[in-house]
Amino acid sequence: MSSHKAAEELLAEEFSLSLWQVQNTIALIDEGNTIPFIARYRKERTGSLSDDVLRELYDRLSYLRSLEERRGEILRLIDGQGALTDEITAAAEKAVTLAELDDIYRPFRPKRRTRASIAKEKGLMPLAELILSQDGSDIEKAAVGFTGGENGVQSSDEAIQGAMDIIAEQISDNADFRGHIRKTSFETGIIRTKASKDGDSVYSLYYDYSEPAAKIAPHRVLAVNRGEKEGWLSVKLEADEEKAVKYLNRKLLSKKSSPAEKYIRLAAEDAYKRLIAPSVETEIRNMLTEDAQEKSIKVFGKNLSGLLLQPPIKGQVVLGLDPGYRTGCKLAVVDETGKVLDTGIIYCTLPNHDKDKAKKILKDMIKRNHVTVISIGNGTASKESEIFAAEVIGEAGGKIGYVMTNEAGASVYSASKLAAEEFPQFDVALRSAVSIARRIQDPLAELVKIDPKSIGVGQYQHDMNQKRLGEALGGVVESCVNSVGADLNTASPSLLSYISGINKTVAKNIAAYREENGKFKTRRELLKVPKLGAKAFEQCAGFLRISDGDNVLDNTSVHPESYKAAEGLLEILGCTKDDVANGNIADIKSRLKEHDINALSERLGVGAVTITDIADSLLKRGRDPREELPPQELRSDILSMEDLKPGMTLKGVVRNVIDFGAFVDIGVHQDGLVHISQICDRYIKHPTDVLSVGDRVTVRVLDVDTAKKRISLSMRDI
Repeated sequence: MSSHKAAEELLAEEFSLSLWQVQNTIALIDEGNTIPFIARYRKERTGSLSDDVLRELYDRLSYLRSLEERRGEILRLIDGQGALTDEITAAAEKAVTLAELDDIYRPFRPKRRTRASIAKEKGLMPLAELILSQDGSDIEKAAVGFTGGENGVQSSDEAIQGAMDIIAEQISDNADFRGHIRKTSFETGIIRTKASKDGDSVYSLYYDYSEPAAKIAPHRVLAVNRGEKEGWLSVKLEADEEKAVKYLNRKLLSKKSSPAEKYIRLAAEDAYKRLIAPSVETEIRNMLTEDAQEKSIKVFGKNLSGLLLQPPIKGQVVLGLDPGYRTGCKLAVVDETGKVLDTGIIYCTLPNHDKDKAKKILKDMIKRNHVTVISIGNGTASKESEIFAAEVIGEAGGKIGYVMTNEAGASVYSASKLAAEEFPQFDVALRSAVSIARRIQDPLAELVKIDPKSIGVGQYQHDMNQKRLGEALGGVVESCVNSVGADLNTASPSLLSYISGINKTVAKNIAAYREENGKFKTRRELLKVPKLGAKAFEQCAGFLRISDGDNVLDNTSVHPESYKAAEGLLEILGCTKDDVANGNIADIKSRLKEHDINALSERLGVGAVTITDIADSLLKRGRDPREELPPQELRSDILSMEDLKPGMTLKGVVRNVIDFGAFVDIGVHQDGLVHISQICDRYIKHPTDVLSVGDRVTVRVLDVDTAKKRISLSMRDI
């Protein structure tokens, strides 16, 4: 059986899929198709696998392929030393993790000078072999024969010690011994933390803490790691030393006692304490960290998806307000399309500010530009800014509303090269106000301009493997953008660069072509864009919309490769393209049910799933899937933390979901925590099982600590 085939079978088993699904998916990936394209337009070949499953399968496939590469490399290196045996080959073929392969290669890895290598240089290998043979020889007497001479062994004790050093290293290099001890140390070991220095810190919970290594929660692993890195904690894995040494003795000692027994026992104890235990501790902690990071990255990804897919507030003229104290509040008004109409600055957040003057400026700006919504950033000085805005709205008759907007990453964007290219005439602060305004008009289009790591909906993101985090979050953004699609004639290069099959260069080329030639009239016109070839067109076309083009199908998610089938389906169902354009196909699903789907499939030359998807796409022509979500709620009055009382029921928005709960914005400038135990009445493994960033929830106040600015909330029994 080839190892590649073994990987396919392993994936099918792990993901509970049919072998054909895995084989087809791997083939599609190897053909250069993107995950969004495979998920949306190759359902027949994958058995309708979701975007999430495809990404997990792709990640696992990448790991198995790197494992395969490492396996071949190790076997080549061992063979190059003339040491490859059938046993080593069989062990390598059986290994299912990189750690197991490294255990196999350990005895053959070039080493720096060790106590064992020095002993070997002194010619003590035969003595080590004699001890291990346990043949009844007098070891002390035999050791005398290795003293004196040119190797510099001064005494029989030194010779025996050198031999034991060789034996200890051989024990440590044994892949089976290491694998067993690593497994039992993980299963029975305890992570224990102590304070490294005096003083209070955020790590005080871990000043005297212990938990089984096999049960420690991912967020605690990351917290402990950071506490250790910052010098507050010392961390140790406590394993059962006696049990490990007994295991080694059981494996090494023959049943009959011999003069060699005590030396083997000493070598086994030394091997464990000096060589195996420190190494295994590092490996287990690395394993726990990698696992915690992967789980944390998944939570970050789910939070990011919730934030990106928040429903847009469309058709509104928005005033973005970026709060500040000494530097004032920066204002920017954008029209319904996001075009900047007006900018300004007011000083209203400090006691010495002229608030009457600020009110006049703000009211004039609202009136002059017909502002309908104010978007206030939730950063520094946001509370004072919200109070001020609520007063202005009240004095203006309460005809407009405001929304508190997560401004994480706005400063990163406003100082970026992209923002400078987009708004060369504005300073950094005003660009930030524009971003805060646009974020509520189309969160996805605006947030794709920012590095996902800077959006602030994760936990311990700065402690992650940044390359892995970047790849995972990039995949989340790609998934979100393609699930919504983009208007080919208005999408920014930032948004276009996340569309399936389009890179940053091609995205800029599309924008440049649009600027030079005017609006795209058909999707086919994309083939005229420099560096956008047939493969890229295949990958991207279905995700790009043209709202007022020559062909109504270009404003649907029907792929151009299926236009003929779509037209045939319309004809069979008694509809026309004009009906699609005018929205006169509300009964298309019921008409479809009157036909045998398999007969239609054969007649139209496409799969049954594709036919259903075509019908759905025609029905949802030009529709934004985010519109099906509950809209953002606008406020006109203000609540403070002092107003909160236990038992109060409030509406809120989930701002962040972490391992131990969720933070909910209830409009008092301090997000409240719904602990995982308070999320619902049934047991849940993780808060993301039921909550996502952007969810609108009803909560009950449990406790308010104004001194520590902590609010405890519950969602149970509501």
